[in-house]
Amino acid sequence: MKVAEILLDITAQRRRAMAGVDDPAPALPAGELAASLLTRVEKPFLGALAEGPGPAIIAEVKMGSPRLGSLLGRIDPAEQARRYVDGGAAALSVVVEPDFFHGSYELLETCKRVSGLPAIAKDFVVDDRQLFWARDAGADAVLLIAALQGRDELRRRARLARRLGLVPLIETHDRGDVELLAGEDWELVGVNNRDLRTFEVDIERSIELLPRLPVAALKVAESGLASGDQVARLAAAGFRAFLIGESLLLADDPVALLAELRGDRR
Repeated sequence: MKVAEILLDITAQRRRAMAGVDDPAPALPAGELAASLLTRVEKPFLGALAEGPGPAIIAEVKMGSPRLGSLLGRIDPAEQARRYVDGGAAALSVVVEPDFFHGSYELLETCKRVSGLPAIAKDFVVDDRQLFWARDAGADAVLLIAALQGRDELRRRARLARRLGLVPLIETHDRGDVELLAGEDWELVGVNNRDLRTFEVDIERSIELLPRLPVAALKVAESGLASGDQVARLAAAGFRAFLIGESLLLADDPVALLAELRGDRR
């Protein structure tokens, strides 16, 4: 499937911004983790998703999006992160891309500090320096969008992420993305339910791709989830974790919605 125009626009802008940053990537110091697969024991992000009997919710903080516009002044990110803790979220996702999503690595640092939850940095990675920035901001994991990397670059950046102690979450959108994963072991793989060309959501996308995902990887369903029934259906199909943003950000009571999403209807 052709890469969505919005992804190309965001990536082009990210490349322009990174080209203007006079900050070379630091050398990896001696003693960094080897670039082997990270286990749940070694990394709290994986452990948080694997623990517990119910679905693991990765609750997202973002200060805007191309679809929603800016949420600056409407969302208190620190308070939102605290509510996610109260609602039983397993982990935190923070969108750090500045131009389309109004994020920053400082936002990640703040949300991680106030919540204490393991956190993933969601950026559109086009430069290795972004992985170092994620680590320095306290991230435990980093998003790598398969369609934007290509087979060889995806593997190289995933290995660099692991050497920095970050778990790479590989995001896929279609069969072409999944084919890029063949021949390699992966610890964490996600499927985005949102068609970024139309912004429509279809959870059948995740269910259709599930049998094609790497067997040993922990599977994450991403985007467009708003009800406990949707989460339950995807969990029954084989997904273990669920990355949820807009429905929680816009909810009057994110704590109550998190309880529903986790299947706690008491």
